[in-house]
Amino acid sequence: MSACVPAGTTESAHTERAHPPHSPPPGRRRGFRVAGADLSAAVAVFLIALPLSLGIALTTGAPLQAGLVAAAVGGLVAGRLGGSPLQVSGPAAGLTVVTADVIHQYGWRTTCAVTVLAGLAQLGLGCLRVARGALAVSPAIVHGMLAGIGVTIAVAQAHIVLGGEPQSSVPDNLRALPAQLARLDPAALAMSVLTLAVLLLWPRLPGRAGHLLRRVPAALVAVAGATALAAAGGLVLPVVDLPSWRSHALAGLPEGPVLGLVAAVLATTLVCSVQSLLGAVAVDKLAAARPGAGHVVRSDLDRELLGQGAANVVSGTLGGLPVAGVAVRSTANVHAGAVSRHSTMLHGVLVVAAALILVPLLELIPLASLASLVMAVGIGMVSLHHIRTVTRHREVLVYAVTALGVISLGVLEGVALGIAVAVGVALHRLTRTRITHTEVDGVHHVHVRGQLTFLAVPRLSRALHLVPHGADAVVALDGSFMDHAAYETLQDWQSTHTARGGTVEITGRRTGVRIAEPGALASEPAPGGESGTTGDCRCRPWTAWRNHQCDRPSPAQDTGARPDETLENDEADPRTDRALSAPARRRTPSSRQLVRGLSTFQRRTAPLVRGELARLAREGQRPSQLFLTCADSRVVTSMITSSGPGDLFVVRNVGNLVPPPGAESGDDSVAAAIEYAVDVLAVRSITVCGHSGCGAMQALLDSRPASPVSPAATPLGRWLRHGGPSLERLRDTGAPAPRLAGRASADDVEQLCLTNVVQQLEHLRAHEPVARALKEGSLELHGVYFHVGEAQAYLLAEQEEERVFDRVRDVDLAV
Repeated sequence: MSACVPAGTTESAHTERAHPPHSPPPGRRRGFRVAGADLSAAVAVFLIALPLSLGIALTTGAPLQAGLVAAAVGGLVAGRLGGSPLQVSGPAAGLTVVTADVIHQYGWRTTCAVTVLAGLAQLGLGCLRVARGALAVSPAIVHGMLAGIGVTIAVAQAHIVLGGEPQSSVPDNLRALPAQLARLDPAALAMSVLTLAVLLLWPRLPGRAGHLLRRVPAALVAVAGATALAAAGGLVLPVVDLPSWRSHALAGLPEGPVLGLVAAVLATTLVCSVQSLLGAVAVDKLAAARPGAGHVVRSDLDRELLGQGAANVVSGTLGGLPVAGVAVRSTANVHAGAVSRHSTMLHGVLVVAAALILVPLLELIPLASLASLVMAVGIGMVSLHHIRTVTRHREVLVYAVTALGVISLGVLEGVALGIAVAVGVALHRLTRTRITHTEVDGVHHVHVRGQLTFLAVPRLSRALHLVPHGADAVVALDGSFMDHAAYETLQDWQSTHTARGGTVEITGRRTGVRIAEPGALASEPAPGGESGTTGDCRCRPWTAWRNHQCDRPSPAQDTGARPDETLENDEADPRTDRALSAPARRRTPSSRQLVRGLSTFQRRTAPLVRGELARLAREGQRPSQLFLTCADSRVVTSMITSSGPGDLFVVRNVGNLVPPPGAESGDDSVAAAIEYAVDVLAVRSITVCGHSGCGAMQALLDSRPASPVSPAATPLGRWLRHGGPSLERLRDTGAPAPRLAGRASADDVEQLCLTNVVQQLEHLRAHEPVARALKEGSLELHGVYFHVGEAQAYLLAEQEEERVFDRVRDVDLAV
């Protein structure tokens, strides 16, 4: 489908951005006001952060107060200064392996100094504005790193769960596991099993009571339940030990070999920065997906890096763990309805209060319960969804090498191995990508030549952000491969751009290629010389359709001007005029428009569809559905269904009416089409599609016939009598009327259009071929309402005995 350039939108193409991408718009300062949603979200996040912070500190071998310090600093400092308002920062599970290794080698005070240096490094990177470079890291490397860290955490915590002490590495922990099983502590194991059982079952509580109980975080319930049971049963177990804050160790001067310290700083900086920046992007997606989210300000990644750096400097100075964006807390913050950074900061205030007031209660928590909590977090970091995704994008080798490297050698070494393998894979694919941005007639064209991999994501992101908000854009992909990083970048940009009023058309180099997963792009050509997508799907951008604004007959025609002096602006192509014969050039404007359209088809579209039409001519038609809609010229069935030749069996008439079988003055043409579609073509679905501003429905309302069988003088009047049942249904106040989801009907005409779709579906069920196919389960019926002015489709759905037309929303690029 070619770019759509409606009249009156050319100025939007030249709109300049008032602020750089990933940056919030400037605004006036306001006083500190806390919304109720922020307060409730802060409490929810605090209840999750408190046990997790203690558990992560326990896992690293740091003083337990260090976890509370990092949680408080993450909420207050990173929450106030960071560029992602809804992201919650604190001690993260992804940092446990790096931190534990530094503590084991250099001690706690030097670890605090390493945290301060890592924060300074982040501040320097933020000042250099290189945060967007984190998007160039392949997701396979990031997910592989997190999976390796998760395995390391789970194996280490298994020893504490069994009542023992973990070793310094995964191989050592695995070798010591049989001996630990031989001398396990039954009480510690019981508390761990109880904690894990609550974590697993609490989110699955059924019923209305379960829905209310699930508002309390499972982590808090699990740890509180284990603590209460241990205290009530008098079990002798290692518990949380929080020394006096007066003896809390602060940062000291780093001591140790320079190269080792540099490696520790680099590893801490890498994990903190990548996890925080990718977390900020993920939080943007979560916030945008919330119902009624409206316009969501995207995170300022450079500011987020500066905020994380400042938080690490403060946390390390005060004797806290390294700070990074935490996925679990950020997700809870978004789902709890947070609307500003105040929720993150309030959660930090609550952590400070708990650290000062709740120490006696915190010292009752069994260490085995905290260890099982962190072990569950580690297991969750090995995501089956991520494994399936990287496998689909043919990056499983990068994922596996990174994970195994982190498990066997360490985080920095594993990431380095993953980067080396990713670069090798990219070179193996001979990636050479050129990305250009041009503007032609108000339409912004982004042309990608070559394969799209994570190496090209920064350039792709820069080119896409040159397209102003609300502009029409065409992205041409002249390549056969696109990896996960590029796919997500393009998908996220398309969703954001269309949400802000712009239009996006994505085309491929080969005929019939749509934006899709790499496997689909690499599929074999279909018969007839056409490249196809996977499976039997034949949905392709068949035509060069454009919403051209053809001129209406000009006043010159009424004053005797010759017909050939009036041309349609949009299609005034010299090549087309030369292609017309001399008799054609002497035709009327309407006939010239017809011939010009046919000529344009032969020149532009016929070469694209000739192979597929030849195949259909050989094999015959096999449409998947019967589409019955109005004859209104504004309803273009192939456009609104993204279908092409051979996909739809279309029946059009005035008012999208289906005369019931045996109706007086019935019309057999519709019944014959239904019988042929169901019995001969074996379609799998029938769709009745109404539309806004239907002239037939307006005529029905204006006529106000006494009965649906009253005589009519004209063929149109006789035909509209088949709409009488719809009018009667509209007047029936005893039954719930069909409605649109989210808004009321604009007027009586729109309400009748909705009612008519429902009524005609009932007429369809009365036809014998349809009734038989429905009984056999081989046919489905669908109702659709298309609002012409909004270019919006609504799909009929049953909701508690109501018939509701739900808005069809944008789907992602893979569909």
